[in-house]
Amino acid sequence: MKFTRITVNPDQMGGVPCIRGLRIPVATVVGMIADGMSEKEILKAFPDLEHEDIHEALQYASEAVREREIPLVTS
Repeated sequence: MKFTRITVNPDQMGGVPCIRGLRIPVATVVGMIADGMSEKEILKAFPDLEHEDIHEALQYASEAVREREIPLVTS
């Protein structure tokens, strides 16, 4: 899958994946969704974002998780 809205620049935000070269990390957007914020609330908080940015951030996060195993605590 090719990501056209996710950028990585070692000189910006420590090289973390961001949205379209903006200083908005993918992790921030995904975290806002995980915290229960609606797309409308996220777009209001970050007016430079677009619907497609949020969608691609989720796709990127999904691929990132698919690429490695995260240890889980079992009970």
